[in-house]
Amino acid sequence: MAPIPKPPAEPHDSPDAYVGLDADRAERLARERGWSTVRSLPPGAIITMEYRVGRLNFEVKESRVARAWKG
Repeated sequence: MAPIPKPPAEPHDSPDAYVGLDADRAERLARERGWSTVRSLPPGAIITMEYRVGRLNFEVKESRVARAWKG
């Protein structure tokens, strides 16, 4: 029987730490901290809701992170 795959670990990092940062700086910082995917979205964007391990989402308003969440 094949082993059960184990998803990669997410960085021990709080999404709230990115709120208020310049979007470009926040993306660089997130990648340095180990997030494999960083997604910047405009307010009200229609997105898929599946949870992706290692993905950090940013809602960006006027070049600043207004909201951040995992998945």
